[in-house]
Amino acid sequence: MAEHEREGQGETLTKTRTDKPKRYKVLILNDDYTSMEFVVFVLQSVFKHSPASATRLMLLIHRTGLGIAGVYAREIAETRMEQALALAHEAGHPLQCTMEPE
Repeated sequence: MAEHEREGQGETLTKTRTDKPKRYKVLILNDDYTSMEFVVFVLQSVFKHSPASATRLMLLIHRTGLGIAGVYAREIAETRMEQALALAHEAGHPLQCTMEPE
């Protein structure tokens, strides 16, 4: 039987509403050792910021202590954070990156 036929025979159809997946902010923290140029590089290569946007965000991180590199679904946020930390480790920088729910 088609769904609309069953509905006419006293059965009710329930629509399942799916909630939007929770989103996570990936945060980059300021430190006294990671170069500004490297932070800009990470923002461009991992988080896909334009050169101008990456520079502005790097300066914000430098002045305030942290900045939001991007907001993503959980799995993407984890992957981007791990990529940024791996790049920093390979380059010998102590860059700190974390994530939190939006």
